[in-house]
Amino acid sequence: MRWNGQELGVEQQGTLPGLARLNNLVRSVQTPEFAGLTFHEVLAKSALNRVPGQSYVPFGWTINPYRGCSHACVYCLDPSTRITMADGSVRALRDIEPGDTVVGTVRRDGYRRYAPSKVLAKWSTRKRAHRITLADGTTLVASGDHRFLTERGWKHVTGAMHGAKRRPYLTTGNSLIGFGSGAPGPEIERTEEYRQAIIGAMVKTHADLRVVAVEPLGTEIEMLDITTSTEDFVANGVVSHNCFARPTHEYLDLSAGDDFDRQLIVKVNVADVLRRELARPSWRHEPVALGTNTDPYQRAEGRYALMPGIIEALAGSGTPFSVLTKGTLLRRDLPMLASAREHVPIDLAMSIAVYDDELQRAIEPGTPTTAARLATVTAVREAGFDCTVFLMPILPFLTDTRAHLDEALRRAKAAGATSVVYSALHLRGAVKPWFFAWLAREHPELVPKYRAMFPGAAAYAPKEYRTWLASRIRPLMRAHRLERGREDAVTGGVRSSATGRPSSDRPLDAVAAPAMLF
Repeated sequence: MRWNGQELGVEQQGTLPGLARLNNLVRSVQTPEFAGLTFHEVLAKSALNRVPGQSYVPFGWTINPYRGCSHACVYCLDPSTRITMADGSVRALRDIEPGDTVVGTVRRDGYRRYAPSKVLAKWSTRKRAHRITLADGTTLVASGDHRFLTERGWKHVTGAMHGAKRRPYLTTGNSLIGFGSGAPGPEIERTEEYRQAIIGAMVKTHADLRVVAVEPLGTEIEMLDITTSTEDFVANGVVSHNCFARPTHEYLDLSAGDDFDRQLIVKVNVADVLRRELARPSWRHEPVALGTNTDPYQRAEGRYALMPGIIEALAGSGTPFSVLTKGTLLRRDLPMLASAREHVPIDLAMSIAVYDDELQRAIEPGTPTTAARLATVTAVREAGFDCTVFLMPILPFLTDTRAHLDEALRRAKAAGATSVVYSALHLRGAVKPWFFAWLAREHPELVPKYRAMFPGAAAYAPKEYRTWLASRIRPLMRAHRLERGREDAVTGGVRSSATGRPSSDRPLDAVAAPAMLF
């Protein structure tokens, strides 16, 4: 079997149970330049996805060359790192397996407390290693991306004060949170009494866990990490973050841990399949939306370059299309898109939801920065396209202030945006527990307010809030001379300029819009 002129062979599928359903799997691939990611290359049976419509729109069409997203960060530890189990015992990270119960933390009654935490997933990778030494003698070996809880919140092992690598990071003098290499409090025999001494106790630091040194080891080593139900665990006696992820691969029975971010399904033949589908006499050349489910210009596109073939197939068949992305890799294909526009209408949009750098890094780790995406908007305009900015979702109490919205619209206009689509946050399905876990970790003071806004199974912000938000943002859009963009009510992408259908009378918050932030 050949693809892109190269011979393909079936490789070991690993132990992920869901891969048994991938009966069209070609091979599973790991490469050094994408450490921590596994690409499962499949031969797609179809490329066009029909999205059931509502109201006046019968249906829409989308293409998803990838399932999963490689925008996520990597958090890794030395396999010998000692993990505290819920029964009080200690086990090496290499010996931890999904289904085990370790010690994590939860916020309860205004305090962070130790709690049982189920291990949901485990994975390995090769990363450059750093040694963190604490004043009490505790040492940890971790990747630069790993995060530990400090007296000033979560911090990465390495980072920078300025530039692309700017993020909170450990410095000498920071104090980690936990009990260090010793026991949590008085030395107690590791029995049920010990377990009870941990579980439910407030997380207090009695040991001297000041950071004495953070030293690069100068080499890559095999590392491991786990995903837990509390999204943290105790490693060498300090509270350690794990990779948060959403269980969006459940259709394949993949883990509810990090599979969405690290187990990517790549439809390597998507362009060939698409050409056959577009050549059918039944195809009516209706607009196709890309980027409404998974991002077509995520990092994996740099390896697989599926989009040029998709663009060529759509343009060659006379099919109009739109692209919504957070990825700056869109700039690679602008010359090709400009040529394709001579044959079909093409609409481009950039998703830029957060204009506070620290908040953006916290909620969208691993994605291009706001500045990089705004520069891509400028590049799109210089290539002769209009460019819509998706200012969505707007986060209550975080990004809905007049100052933040004014700055967002100012920067979007300065970058060349021709229109803006906005809507309040909505939390559907698996996104809701993921977002609330993030909120509890990063902004616990807002959890009661959000629970009041999104009670029970409620997915959308209250109508009163949406009305209030519209009254706040509309005058600002007029002041910055920005038009309100048109969103496709079915696919959630930018509405194609090829369609003459009128826009919906429903508020945008109530249509099938994608939560592009996540």
